[in-house]
Amino acid sequence: MTNLASKPPPLPGATTPAYRRYVFGLLLGLATLNFLDRQIINILVEPIKNELSLKDWQMGVLSGLGFAIFYSVLGLPIARLADRGNRPAIIGVSLIVWSAATAACGIAGSFSQILLGRIGVGIGEAGGGPPAHSLIAEYSTPQTRASALAFFSLGNPIGTLIGLSMGAVVADAYGWRAAFMVAAAPGILFGILILTTMREPRQQRPPPPPSDTSIRAVWQELRAKPTFWWVCFASAMASIATYGQGAFWGSFFMRTHGIEIAALGSGMGALAVVGVTLGLVKGLSGIAGTLVGGAVTDRLVRRDLRYFCTVPAVALALASPAFVLVMLAPGFRSAAGLLILPVFLSTVIFGPIFASVQTLVTPGTRATAASILLFILTLAGLGLGPLSIGLLSDYFARTLGSAEGLRYALLCTAPANLLAAAGFWIARRTIVGDLELD
Repeated sequence: MTNLASKPPPLPGATTPAYRRYVFGLLLGLATLNFLDRQIINILVEPIKNELSLKDWQMGVLSGLGFAIFYSVLGLPIARLADRGNRPAIIGVSLIVWSAATAACGIAGSFSQILLGRIGVGIGEAGGGPPAHSLIAEYSTPQTRASALAFFSLGNPIGTLIGLSMGAVVADAYGWRAAFMVAAAPGILFGILILTTMREPRQQRPPPPPSDTSIRAVWQELRAKPTFWWVCFASAMASIATYGQGAFWGSFFMRTHGIEIAALGSGMGALAVVGVTLGLVKGLSGIAGTLVGGAVTDRLVRRDLRYFCTVPAVALALASPAFVLVMLAPGFRSAAGLLILPVFLSTVIFGPIFASVQTLVTPGTRATAASILLFILTLAGLGLGPLSIGLLSDYFARTLGSAEGLRYALLCTAPANLLAAAGFWIARRTIVGDLELD
């Protein structure tokens, strides 16, 4: 086995522990706003669809494809810049751009105008994830990297919790346009904070010896490591299930369990009930899954590096049947309760996935490798997941009705997690050899 402990710690003496914690806190805030602005539209599907007379496939485009294409395409050149340039500056500017684009969605009056706003969100968020992954890899050791990247990945469930709950409550009281505005406001201020207080660690140490960091060299490095590509494939399959289902959870509950939800209102509208419930379930169980996945993986990889891939393989194999149980639950409360398990299992994978990639590659390739991973899983998950479910829902609705059509469309995504589990299981067979190449 490769001895990860033999690798030197990052940035020896370059920063204080307190400053590292501050950086991790800022990056957690970045990730939270990333997912808040990315996913708030998911709880607003029904009011937007009804006001603008849209189809499910159009909402699938707005929820995923419009964002994913530009996020994915621009991610690689921005990551190449991040591997050489000032990562905090890239992150801060990107945050301000996508926050402004989120606000633009709130003043849109047509499908095409909201689509342009979502494209702007994708362009901005392309500069958030890869530079952040690269910074975290420098501020952590291989033995703590899964936990460090899991901490960053907490932004997914926290942002989802805030986005679904806050978005639903604000939309219920003031309309869906106000929800976009409220979501956008903190990002501009937070972007300025990052620009003015976060330092680029490359400026605090002697320059590294010259090395070939051309895209050709990066490609040659990654091509020699099949684990990286199996992780990308598996992550893409898991992303199709996660993002596709997430885009329509609110619509599914409101269409299928609307009568029960209305009875539970206690002064809140149906949208607010669904949003708060989904926010709490997905947020709290997602936080637990992310933390458990990072901590368990860090502990297990000290004995066997293959656990970088074993942990997500087992979690996703269990997530698929757990999701089916949610879809077949007889009522809203039982479905929401059962949803805790597949959300927990699907978020266990964040830490080990991102840590495996950052550990597989050399420091000068980290942002680019993260960008390629995010390119693949975003284009597959956000690009194809919501759109395919929307198209299938419209198709099934012709004979089954709107509610059952969406149920059957969502059930079609269940095998994706099983394919993801198989991909990670294959990756565990090659990861030790690929790490020994470094």
